[in-house]
Amino acid sequence: MNELMEDTLRKKRDMLYYNQLVRDERKKSAKKKQKRQKVSFGDQKVDFRDFIYVPEEWAGLAYAVYTVIIPYIAGAVFLFLVIAGGNYENFKLLDINAFPIVWLIGYEIVAVAILVWILVLFLKYDDDEDDY
Repeated sequence: MNELMEDTLRKKRDMLYYNQLVRDERKKSAKKKQKRQKVSFGDQKVDFRDFIYVPEEWAGLAYAVYTVIIPYIAGAVFLFLVIAGGNYENFKLLDINAFPIVWLIGYEIVAVAILVWILVLFLKYDDDEDDY
């Protein structure tokens, strides 16, 4: 009877040891999968809904409106502050009705701002690889 208990204890110890080995292997393989799934800066998913309000059912219309309105407002603000010197009387003298010109000025301003923002995000990006 004593041998039977010893056999049972040995089997339990062997199973515990085996389970520890299996758990360690699973942890190692999970770490390897995580390392393989690292996303580079250029492969990240970009969702504009994180930055601007876009209703689901009107997404196409919202993007079209934002594409027209945001550069136009940026161009008008630029003309008011830089060209007219912040003086409303000088601003009234400008031909603000030249929509394409105002929009193009604003488009360039918005494009530069977005490119600078992307550069800053790239410089801040850390892929959390600790190889040291």
